[in-house]
Amino acid sequence: MPQTLYLADGPLHQRYPLLFQIDNPTDLRQLEETELPTLALQLRGFLIETVSQTGGHLAAGLGVVELTIALHYVLNTPTDRLVWDVGHQAYPHKILTGRRDQMHKLRCKGGISGFPRRDESPYDTFGVGHSSTSIGAALGFAIAAHQQNVKHHIVAVIGDGALGAGMAFEALNHAGALDLDLLVILNDNDMSISAPVGAISNHLAKLLSGQLYNKVREGSKSALRNMPQLKEFMGRWEEHMKGMLMPSTLFEELGFNYIGPIDGHNLHTLIYMLRNMQRLSGPRLLHVVTQKGKGYEPAEGKPVIYHGVTPFDLATGQMASKSIRPSYTQIFGNWICAAATQDPNLNAITPAMCEGSGLVEFAKLFPKRYFDVGIAEQHALTLAAGMACEGLKPVVAIYSTFLQRAYDQLIHDIALQNLDVTIAIDRAGQVGADGATHNGGFDISFARCIPNLVIMTPSNEKECRKLLQTAYQYPGPALVRYPRGTGPGILPDDTLETLPIGRGEIQREGREVALIVFGSLLYVALEVARGLNATVANMRFVKPMDRELLRNLATRHQLLVTIEENVVAGGAGSSVNEILLALGYTAKILNLGLPDHFIEHSNSKEQLAECGLDVIGIDAAIRQAMVTYQ
Repeated sequence: MPQTLYLADGPLHQRYPLLFQIDNPTDLRQLEETELPTLALQLRGFLIETVSQTGGHLAAGLGVVELTIALHYVLNTPTDRLVWDVGHQAYPHKILTGRRDQMHKLRCKGGISGFPRRDESPYDTFGVGHSSTSIGAALGFAIAAHQQNVKHHIVAVIGDGALGAGMAFEALNHAGALDLDLLVILNDNDMSISAPVGAISNHLAKLLSGQLYNKVREGSKSALRNMPQLKEFMGRWEEHMKGMLMPSTLFEELGFNYIGPIDGHNLHTLIYMLRNMQRLSGPRLLHVVTQKGKGYEPAEGKPVIYHGVTPFDLATGQMASKSIRPSYTQIFGNWICAAATQDPNLNAITPAMCEGSGLVEFAKLFPKRYFDVGIAEQHALTLAAGMACEGLKPVVAIYSTFLQRAYDQLIHDIALQNLDVTIAIDRAGQVGADGATHNGGFDISFARCIPNLVIMTPSNEKECRKLLQTAYQYPGPALVRYPRGTGPGILPDDTLETLPIGRGEIQREGREVALIVFGSLLYVALEVARGLNATVANMRFVKPMDRELLRNLATRHQLLVTIEENVVAGGAGSSVNEILLALGYTAKILNLGLPDHFIEHSNSKEQLAECGLDVIGIDAAIRQAMVTYQ
């Protein structure tokens, strides 16, 4: 795409005049088909320009510009239901459905979400942030349409990465058995499934989706109804003939009428195919091949890097500089490489988050001991369990929000068997602009009730490395949770030291109030304590908890305040309450943590302030409690 499209001077509506005529898909459908390539060019330029200012997900959206235009051009949205998977590919959808003028506040406090949300627009039919949900949700829509005798089209758009998750195949299997009207569009954006797309495959797809072929197909089924053996033979013959020319066999076996692959950047082909697919009935799958990052050279060359971006320079693609201090993710990455050098049994597992979890260097240094299982969190944990049964030492690197998807495996496959698995939980607590779908505020609550688990909450970078090594050397299941981004700057050395299991420490002595802190809010608590003359305890462990330290604090202070970046309900503070009650103490306790509602997107500091977990909020809550409990 010409650089002048988004680098030219002048207001946006002058640089993107056709796009600014589109306030909703009804306006889009008034255009001539010949105008749509120009619209695609302008939509792509506008997307690049706006995301360069706000940050967000870029490469995936660039790859579906033509597909998004074609879907809204052919479908009668929102009456027809369009269900997106994951959601990071839905920015063009947002722009075309009335939110173009809100893109400058994308993922910012008070602005629109980076993911589809039902309460944001009637065009967002299903809220999404985690992957592989589109087919199941769309099938639910199809069942409802059938039972309510409603006639509208239902389309799920899923990327090939999301298709690798088990629940996507579960939904495909169920949809094929029900034989309801449902169109699944497979957005194959890295050629991991399909052979190269060209004129022949496009022609075949048009032929197989056309009325003549399908009339003959359905007529043959009717004619052969009373000859089941011949009908089965002809069905197999058709399947194998299609399988010789295109990768259809799997989907045909699951009960889908497979068409494709087709060029996902050819608007004429897309529109022609979608109209043909609308005339067919039953479960259908259209295989569309796109290029992630299409139209922006830096993103085309490095689609993984430009999957999620910070604000960047349009001309060069250079992103805004990050902190010079290493993040917690980098601390983990450095530790696991050092530990693997010392122990040949260490293996790393991640569910499709190599870069995000800090495993890039490990994958280069120890390729035979690195396993990216794709978007398959359940499998990641059970794989680790199997390795541990045979004496290997697996480390699972996973985001807090994604560990939720493998809860049964955490209980049944790892904890129940008391297996030696280390789980490094990244993005614990608030995660900023990704918002409610990705915030990691529940892991302490859902993990601490599981027998055999050790749960650790480091307060700084140095302690994080030590607790990772402690978890690794512990001969059972252990979790270490740490936040997104950087810490206070207390950096570790290169040693592989451990800390005693279940022991906290006093960081500061005071008189009336004791602040009992779990994890990254320790330094906020220390600042608060200076104004209150309070004791501050760094607990380090949620389970097992330092009971002697709690006994000491309860004996010497009139008010105990627990602080954690996890929901209050069932969190570490709840554990303190339970322990002190069991020990016979009736100390006054204030539990501070995340509230009992979902926290929306903004930056992490704004989120913590909203939760009352910044210095001002914690100080105010404690002073109010001191008055109340007098």
